[in-house]
Amino acid sequence: MCDRIDEKCRCRWCNMNNPEYVKYHDFEWGIPEYRDSALFELLILESFQAGLSWECVLNKREYFRSAFDNFQLEKVCDYKEDKIEELLNNKNIIRNRRKIWASVNNANIFRLIQKEFGSFSDYIWSFTDRKIIYENDKTSSQLSDQISSDLKRRGMKFVGTTIIYAYLQAIGVIYSHDEGCFLWRKSE
Repeated sequence: MCDRIDEKCRCRWCNMNNPEYVKYHDFEWGIPEYRDSALFELLILESFQAGLSWECVLNKREYFRSAFDNFQLEKVCDYKEDKIEELLNNKNIIRNRRKIWASVNNANIFRLIQKEFGSFSDYIWSFTDRKIIYENDKTSSQLSDQISSDLKRRGMKFVGTTIIYAYLQAIGVIYSHDEGCFLWRKSE
């Protein structure tokens, strides 16, 4: 899909009428991410996507950041019932009790993975020996199956293979820009 303003073609999923979505596509999606703070934020946001569109979550991202204390891991790990109720009453975010509780649960497991591997980045990138996978037109793979299974085994919730595949695309482990997109490349 090509934009009339800048004449750049982008992936077919990118809503050209949503400036935030275009910005996310152009400057974030598919770029290798190694910072645990960003990896945590995206993991939590991807879990909220379950059953919804990424655009819906992305449109609420700033509200999520505010509601979830800028995704500061230690703060989210310490959320108790009063904070859960506050989040459930926040009309600016997705108010799903199971997903909110899963966020707290997943934060604690994220922290355990950090302790085990030195960082969550080391953990997630170890599955590909720090290499980027180039593939298109998939919603899951053996890699997302493997990581999903491992995260579930560790106790995480809302981390099915489709969510994890989308997460891996978002953080650049899997590079999936469409052929024809100005960011497309077959490999490095």
